[in-house]
Order: sequence, then C-alpha cells, then structure tokens
Amino acid sequence: MKGGEDMKLQVDHLTFAYGAERIVEDISLHVKKGEFVGLIGPNGSGKSTLLKAIYKAMKPDSGAVLLEGEDLLAMNPKQAALKLGVVGQENDVPFDFKVEDIVAMGRSPHKKLFEGDTQEDMRIVRNAMRQTGLQEKAARHYSSLSGGEKQRVLVARALAQQTPLLIMDEPTNHLDIYYQLQMFDLVKNLEATVLAAIHDLNMAALYCTRLYVIRAGKLRASGAPKDVLTPELIHEVYGVHADIVIHPKTRRVSITYLPEGIANKGER
Repeated sequence: MKGGEDMKLQVDHLTFAYGAERIVEDISLHVKKGEFVGLIGPNGSGKSTLLKAIYKAMKPDSGAVLLEGEDLLAMNPKQAALKLGVVGQENDVPFDFKVEDIVAMGRSPHKKLFEGDTQEDMRIVRNAMRQTGLQEKAARHYSSLSGGEKQRVLVARALAQQTPLLIMDEPTNHLDIYYQLQMFDLVKNLEATVLAAIHDLNMAALYCTRLYVIRAGKLRASGAPKDVLTPELIHEVYGVHADIVIHPKTRRVSITYLPEGIANKGER
C-alpha cells in the first residue's frame, strides 16, 4: 500500500508474538491527516500490543510502520518522539512534579542535552495548557489532581511535543462518564490526527471517523462506525446481543446491550 501526501500513519502486515503465541497477526491499517481513528475489540484482543508496536514500546517480529512516509521502526527514540505523542492508560508519573513542569517535558525531544527552556518553548507549553484548560492549575502538583485532570495533563504534554500524530491507548478507561466525554471532546476539538484504542463502543461510534476491529490479534473489520458496528459483528466479536439505532441528536450509532434472556425473548 502506498500512502498519499495526506497519509500520516501507515502500518503494513504487522506481527508480534510472545514465543509461539501470536498476539498481533498480519495487521495493516492507515490514518489520514485529521482523522480520529478508533481501534476496538475485546480485552486481550491485542489492541494495546499493536499500539505499543507502532510507537516502539515493543519490537514487532515483522511488518512496517511508516509515519509521513518515513520508517518509524528505524528511528531512535528522540526522532520518534518528534513524530508522535502517546497518551497511555496509566496516569502515574514517577515524581510529583507541578503541572507546568510535566507539560514542559513534551519539549524534551526538541532540545539538546541540558538545554534549558526558551521563550518559544514556554509559549508552546502555555498554549498546550490553554487548549486543555489547565492554565489555572499550572502550579498545582500532579498528585493533587483528579483522574480527568491528570489525563488532561498528559494530553497537554503530548500536544507540547508538537507531533504530527497522537496515539491514545484507552485514555478514558478509568474515568467516569463526565471525564470520558470531556476528554474525547477535547481531543476531537483539537482537530489532531489520532489513533486511539477505545473500550466503550458508544464512545467510539460518537467520536471516530473510522474504526478497526481487532479480535484474537487479527483484523476482523474496518470502516465507518455505522458500517462496522452491526448487531451481527458485535455478537461475533464480543459475544453479546445488541440493538443499534441512529441517535436523533448525534446522528451517530447508538448501542444498547441486551442480556441473553431478554435478547432471546423477542418482541412481545
């Protein structure tokens, strides 16, 4: 597959195994400029492993990852950090820094060893905090923040990297519904190029341009949410019954899950 000028990320035939067990098998996907692409599938399907192989936390056994036409897997960590930002599931940091200091860490790939922050660096950091609504919390310690605020700090740090691509690994997995909506609204409004593993199918349907469905390490389906999220596919991949409608306000797919007993009763 050859990417055009608008292709940010191109993954070709990526495979990763633990010993004899293939966790990710021959997966290809792409993300175009400005797209919000979702990666969905059951727990243990290989979503996080696939993302880690893409952003170089794990080395794939085979396959290629191209970012704006360049071989991402051949880049050193600093080069890769100039190309993509990562927001993971965990929001712990090893030391209790202030919010502004953590966001400023996003500028590290752009600096030489021991180089201090410039006025331009601080302008970028302040802008990232403004975009994520953190201006009033710049001097707060990270440990004092709520879960949603901590995730916003990590997004702001990724924004301060000023990378062409943002990868998110279930960033709202441990957040309540208010902070889930807040987080996805924030990322969507940034008009960034995003590849995100998402646990909640309704959130994926609401925010994503396209979806890739992973089951047992293999790509099962891809396309627009309305084409991918069918009762048949959800039952095949997740083992549950679902009713699906187009919500009158969002005009997006809305999913209601049905317990086995209710699903088998049919209409009365």
